[in-house]
Amino acid sequence: MQIRPLEKTDRAQWDALWNGYLTFYETALPRETYDATFAALLLENDMCALVAEQDGRLLGLAHVVFHAHSWRPEGVTYLQDLFALPEARGTGVGRALIEAVYALADSRGRPAVYWTTQDFNTQARQLYDRVGQLTPFIKYTRPA
Repeated sequence: MQIRPLEKTDRAQWDALWNGYLTFYETALPRETYDATFAALLLENDMCALVAEQDGRLLGLAHVVFHAHSWRPEGVTYLQDLFALPEARGTGVGRALIEAVYALADSRGRPAVYWTTQDFNTQARQLYDRVGQLTPFIKYTRPA
């Protein structure tokens, strides 16, 4: 398995992975959002994506956002989306993607990495407890 940046030729497999991620979180987005997100990820500016590939097949993805932060002048790294195919879970795909995000954050001078997950995501949280530190923060959003 190798971890590498997302490429234009990955579109069909990326669509399937991202759809799996959104389905897990019981979310659906319009086709235009898929198109805009994929295009933004390819620019590799403030947003980028890494994928886990084995034998030409994408097994997982990580979407990364670099942004300013009032407590850290260098900025921070947000691991916005992380997903592995169900059959690839438990094989090291998630850990490899997170470690690649850590390395990418370090190379960009933004070593502070954070992410969120839902409390019911117990399988992923077992990994997160090994590679990250749980914080006491509770997330709020603007009402719809």
